[in-house]
Amino acid sequence: MKHSVLIIDDEEKLRQLLSRIIALEGFEVFQAGDSRSGLKQLEKTAADVVLCDVKLPDANGVDLVKKIKDLAPQTEVILLTAYGNIPDGVQAIKNGAFDYITKGDDNNRIIPLLNRAVEKVTLRKRVLQLEQQLGNKYSFDSVIGQSEAIQQAILFGKKVAPTDATVLITGETGTGKEVFARAIHEASGRRTKNFVAINCAAFSRELLEGELFGHRAGSFTGAVKDQAGLLEEANNGTLFLDEIGEMAIDLQAKLLRVLESGEFIKIGETRPTKINLRLLAATNRNLLKEIETGQFREDLYYRIAAFKINLPALRERKKDIKALASFYLRLFAQKTNKKDLRISTEALEALTQYRWPGNIRELKNSIERSVILMQDDELHIEDLPLEVQQYRSSSAGPGENPSSLAFIEKTHIRRILQFTKGNKAEAARMLEIGVATLYRKIDEYKL
Repeated sequence: MKHSVLIIDDEEKLRQLLSRIIALEGFEVFQAGDSRSGLKQLEKTAADVVLCDVKLPDANGVDLVKKIKDLAPQTEVILLTAYGNIPDGVQAIKNGAFDYITKGDDNNRIIPLLNRAVEKVTLRKRVLQLEQQLGNKYSFDSVIGQSEAIQQAILFGKKVAPTDATVLITGETGTGKEVFARAIHEASGRRTKNFVAINCAAFSRELLEGELFGHRAGSFTGAVKDQAGLLEEANNGTLFLDEIGEMAIDLQAKLLRVLESGEFIKIGETRPTKINLRLLAATNRNLLKEIETGQFREDLYYRIAAFKINLPALRERKKDIKALASFYLRLFAQKTNKKDLRISTEALEALTQYRWPGNIRELKNSIERSVILMQDDELHIEDLPLEVQQYRSSSAGPGENPSSLAFIEKTHIRRILQFTKGNKAEAARMLEIGVATLYRKIDEYKL
């Protein structure tokens, strides 16, 4: 793709000369003789770089830089002047110019300078693209599910996101609490700032304090240099404390002070550091019971639970399992270079019946494992983890007694047939019965 350059200069001969030189370097070039026509051209075609004379008939190029940046923030501006002027150069850079060069004396700098400016524009566009992709990835639109329970949680999340309210997200392990916290951040006014996440259960009390508050060099053995804590990194952004119920009681008191005063003291310092952050917290514990046993501070609970959102367990939203399984099937199909994969009716039934104690995280891992094991383009029940297969196999039908010998025999024969992928001779050999006997059992149990 060609990069574009707009030249704004009232000297037509110089403008034409620069256009030929720049075009020979592979750039697409546009021209304008004054600021008014230059801005009109920029409205039609957002150039990557503008080469602009300082003295124009209808404007001063130094002042024009601001108008150009307001109109096209991604465009870089290089000013050209007949006479070098340090104050003008300084002001041009302050206004957002990429550089400021003298005509004639710096002609050999123009092409290298253009290339550097284009590199900066390209990098900025790429960063914006990645940020947009990241924002889409963590938006509420990325939360899969149409069940009433998850839609209610999404509604609450969208309502609270634009505010600065502290949010407590509750739910079992694996229900997607961090994904939901990121969605709240992306829908908030702090989306362009840091989202900093930490799992309180992953650190000892001392390490968690150091990670959160940071420290001064020499404040303890091994502290060889100053280190900013996560509170400082999340300044003006969002701090997500996962499994906050695991935090030591004395650290809870320090966190409460941060939330109430908007400041904290680093380890080894005496002067407070001021911060402005939004706190999102999550837990799989019942914090009210933790308060009763003295494991969680009541005052901190009411501070962080200003707005609560509960994420339902996967077994409570079975109608979403098909959509979630299909999503992860596509995801891991891409990662393993497999195309047009599908889930068999029997496998989907097994996925829906299983209780998923590990929730969405367990489902995701199960689909990833199954995609790796698949022999063709259809995910069969035998590709699923054994516990999913067994859970379905052990589910008694209407009128069946799961404790009866017949039910146990039927279940075992079904598992062996699944293992042998329907090979009756191999199944009979494993069961140590004749093939004719196996066929009779299959007919008897309607397998």
